[in-house]
Amino acid sequence: MSSIDASIIKHLWVRIGRDDISGLAAQLAYFFLLSLFPLLIFLVTLLPYFSMTQENLLSFIKDYAPGDTMVLIETSLTDVMDKNGKLLSFGVIATLWSASNGIHAIVAAFNKAYDVVENRTFVVERGIAILLTIGMIAVIVVALLLPVFGRHIGLFLFTEFGLSEQFLKVWNALRWLFSSLFLFIVFTGLYWIAPNKKISCLSAVPGALFATVGWVLTSLAFSYYVGNFANYSATYGSIGAIIVLMIWFYLSGFVIILGGEINAYYTAKKSNC
Repeated sequence: MSSIDASIIKHLWVRIGRDDISGLAAQLAYFFLLSLFPLLIFLVTLLPYFSMTQENLLSFIKDYAPGDTMVLIETSLTDVMDKNGKLLSFGVIATLWSASNGIHAIVAAFNKAYDVVENRTFVVERGIAILLTIGMIAVIVVALLLPVFGRHIGLFLFTEFGLSEQFLKVWNALRWLFSSLFLFIVFTGLYWIAPNKKISCLSAVPGALFATVGWVLTSLAFSYYVGNFANYSATYGSIGAIIVLMIWFYLSGFVIILGGEINAYYTAKKSNC
C-alpha cells in the first residue's frame, strides 16, 4: 500500500469519528425514506409522456434494491396510484420539499468535510437544493429512457444485420454502464455544487468516482447478503422490508458522505502544495 493510500485511509478513519459520519448517514437515510415515494409518484406520473410504463421504472430500481424492499415499494406505489392517479402537482411539491431536506443534510455533511460554515441564506440554500433535485430527476428520466430505447435499437441491429445473440446479450448488459454513468453525473454535480466552498468541477471527480463504484458495490453486496443470509422478516415481522430499506439508505448515505470527505482531502492537499 502506498503512503498516499495509507494517508487517505487514516484521514477518513479520523474524520468518520470527528464529523460523526455515522450520525449524518442516519439523517440521510431518514430523508431518503421520506422523499422516496413522492419521487416515485412524480416519476410514475411523468412516464406516460415518454411512452414508458411503471414496470420500466421498477425494473431500474430492482437492479440495486435489496431483498423484499421491491415488494414494499411496488405495493405501496401501486396502492397510492390506484387511489388517486392525478398526483402530479402533489408529487412535484412533495418531491422538491422532501428532497431539499435530504440535500440540506448532504450540504451539512459536505460543509463539515471542508471545515466551512454554512452562511448562505435559507432561500439560496433551498434554491440550490431544488435545482439539484430537478437535475437529479432529469438524469433519472434520461437513465430510464436510454435502456428502453437502447433495447429497441439493439433489437433493430440484431434483426437488420443478422448479428449474433451474444451481441444482444452484450447490448442488454450495457444498461449497467449507462446506470453507472448517470450516477457518476449526479454525484459529480452534487459534490461540485452542494458544499459552501468554491471548487472546480474536476475536484469533485474523485469523490464522485468513489461514490459511484462504492454505492453500486455496496448495494449489490447488501442485496446478496439480504437475499442469501439475513432474514429480517423473521426478526422484525411485517416491517422487515422497511428495516432493510432503511439500512440500504444508511449505507448509501455513508458512501455519499465518504465521497465528500475524499474530495475535501484532495482539495486541502492541493491547496497545501
